[in-house]
Amino acid sequence: MVRRTIAAGAAILVFILLVIAFKGCLNARKERNMEDYVRNSNELVALSKAESRRLFDILSAPSDQSQAVDRQNQANTLKVDSATLADRANNLDVPDQLSKAQDYFVESLELRRDALAIVADQLPGALAQEERRSSTARIAQMMQVFLASDVLLRSRYKVVLSDALDKENVDAQVPKDPELTFVEDIQWLQPDYVADQISGIRGSSGTATPGLHGDGLGAVSLGGVTLAAGAAPSVQLTRDTAFDIEVVNQGDSTETDVGVTVTVSSGADAIKLEETIPEIAAGEAKHVSIPLSSQPPTGQQVPITVNVKAVPGEEVTDNNKGEFTAIFTR
Repeated sequence: MVRRTIAAGAAILVFILLVIAFKGCLNARKERNMEDYVRNSNELVALSKAESRRLFDILSAPSDQSQAVDRQNQANTLKVDSATLADRANNLDVPDQLSKAQDYFVESLELRRDALAIVADQLPGALAQEERRSSTARIAQMMQVFLASDVLLRSRYKVVLSDALDKENVDAQVPKDPELTFVEDIQWLQPDYVADQISGIRGSSGTATPGLHGDGLGAVSLGGVTLAAGAAPSVQLTRDTAFDIEVVNQGDSTETDVGVTVTVSSGADAIKLEETIPEIAAGEAKHVSIPLSSQPPTGQQVPITVNVKAVPGEEVTDNNKGEFTAIFTR
C-alpha cells in the first residue's frame, strides 16, 4: 500500500514537472516570437525613416533644370520602395499579443506609402510652369498625411506595443519618438514653405511657356498713404499697418507663385518682409497685402525698397523694383 502511494505521488510529481516544463517552453517561445516581431518591425521603422530623409532631400536639394528630371526619377523610385515597405509590414509574423499594435503599424506605413505615391505623381507638375500651383498645393496636403502617420506611430503603435510587452514581461527595444517621426521640420506643413522649396528645385531658369514673360511693380501704399519716389510722406504706425502693393502681369502667360519682397530701413536693423501671389493672369493686376511686422525707426526718413521677383522667362526686370522713403510716427 505504501509502495503504491509513493508511486502515485511520484507520478503526480513527474506530471507537475512536465506541465511546468511545457509551460516554460510555451512562455519562452512566446517571448521569442514577440522579440522577433519587435526586431523586424524596428528594421522597417529604420527604413521608413530613411525614406523620409530621401524625400526631403529630393524636395529641397538645389538643382538646375537638367537635375529636375533626376529628382523626378528619385521620387518614382521612392514611391516603389515605400510600397514594398508597406507590403513587408503586412507580411510580418505577428504574435496575438501584438496584433493591435500591428494594426496601427501597418496603417501608418500605408499612409506614408499613399502620400509618397501622390508626391511622386505631382512632382512633374510642380516643376512645370502652368501646373505648378495645383501640384504644389497637393504635395503640401500630403505633408498633413505624413504628420498623421507620425501621430499614429508615436501615440498609438508605440504605446500599445510597450503596454503589451510590459504585460508579458518581455524586454525588447521599442523605437523612440524621433525614429518614428517622418516630418521633422514643421515648416513643411506650411504650403508657402513647400512652394518655396520646390521653386528652388525648379530654379530661376525653369521652363517657361513661349512668349513674353514679365511682371511690373504698380502702385505702392503703406497704412493708406501712397508712396512715391522722391517723396517722404509721414506714416502713422498702428497695430494693423501694412503695405498694399500692386503687381501687374505684363506678359503673355499666366504667372504663378510671384514673390514680392519689402525691405524697410537698411543695414543690420533692416526689416525684411515677403509674400507670394499665387497666380496672376496675363494683363491682370493684383494687390498683395504685407503687414509691417516689426517696429521701424520713428521721426526720421527711412528707406523702403519693394521688389517683384523675376519669373521664369523674364528678361527685363527694370520695372520690378521701387525705392521709396517714409517718416514713421506714433
